[in-house]
Amino acid sequence: MSDVRYAPGEVRRARYAVAAVFAVHGAVTGSFATRVPWIQDHAALSTGQLGFALAFTALGASCAMPLAGRISHRFGSRTALRGLLALWTLSLVLPSLAPNLYTLCLAMFTYGASAGTADVAMNALGVEVERLLGKSVMSGLHGMWSAGALTGSAAGTLAAHLGADARLHFVLAAAALTVLGVVACSWVLDLQPAEDEEPPPRFALPPRSALLIGTVGFCAVFAEGASLDWSAVFLRDRLGSSAAVAAACTTGFMLTMAVARIAGDAMVNRFGTVRTVRAGGVLAVLGGLLIVLAGHPAVAMGGFGLMGLGIAVVVPLCFAAAGHAGPNPSQAIAGVATITYTSGLIAPSLIGGVAQATSLVVSFCVVTMLACGLAVFAGVLRSAERAGRPEVGARPAAVPDPRP
Repeated sequence: MSDVRYAPGEVRRARYAVAAVFAVHGAVTGSFATRVPWIQDHAALSTGQLGFALAFTALGASCAMPLAGRISHRFGSRTALRGLLALWTLSLVLPSLAPNLYTLCLAMFTYGASAGTADVAMNALGVEVERLLGKSVMSGLHGMWSAGALTGSAAGTLAAHLGADARLHFVLAAAALTVLGVVACSWVLDLQPAEDEEPPPRFALPPRSALLIGTVGFCAVFAEGASLDWSAVFLRDRLGSSAAVAAACTTGFMLTMAVARIAGDAMVNRFGTVRTVRAGGVLAVLGGLLIVLAGHPAVAMGGFGLMGLGIAVVVPLCFAAAGHAGPNPSQAIAGVATITYTSGLIAPSLIGGVAQATSLVVSFCVVTMLACGLAVFAGVLRSAERAGRPEVGARPAAVPDPRP
């Protein structure tokens, strides 16, 4: 990108604008998740058919994410993000319009493709804001995503409780979120490529650094997906909890992750990326052990809480490390995002398969072993401290003001 200097106030506004973009992105996900049962009934799908259709979300994202860097190069970061985010918010309507399995698969592929490209574009801008500020902000940005997802989920729960048609709900939500997203994008950084900068390839294999960083993200997202989809089932089937208590465990896990992400930047700025992830890995392992050994619902809920605390900041820090590790942040972030999306796709089904063959306890033993990988492989994120950000404890560099 061209060497443009920004005023401190402009960078601060860009930080808040990107945070709003993250919240809008999360709100779309939260809105969709609450109406999946309606979509299943509307398309007359079995559970297996629904799972098959939902898999197209990750497939679409994985296919489209490598294009995000080229789109940003072609149009500039602000225009690219505005367009990609609008496609994502408007694509919320598509699943509710699908009358059968085949159209729902196509809708979910489009939904996932728009989600993935907007995800890469906004994370690349978040990394640039972090570089200019000289301190960690990525965890807080992902915390805003979680807050947006909770807000969208709450609105969707209310709509479902009122018996609202999901088509009407999604049209209203998409319209409101599109407006909010377009307005927020007006204040993000407008990064433009240098005149002699070659455009990134349309499709390229992730760089080696992204593969290593993606390994850490894979472990965290696997634990997240397993906990989100199976925590309520674990409490109900393994410990005999009521449906209300089981649901409260899942909600508590989501809240724990949101709070930990919002507070995570302070930990990273004080202790550094590697030590924060290693400490998180220890907490996640302790949480996994509590889950596996739990004989009472309260113990298991505490274990899921520790799991959420431990893994909350890992994915934001993986994106930050990828963005700082090489000359093409969008390509590296797309590589890490592809790996983490894949992990999120296979985790729920793999946990179910292991549970079917053995038990849910054994399934969460697998999750606990993967959580150990956070502590073991955290060192690959050290590039986030060595590039683009001052060493831990150093004062952030001032952002030059170009005005006379």
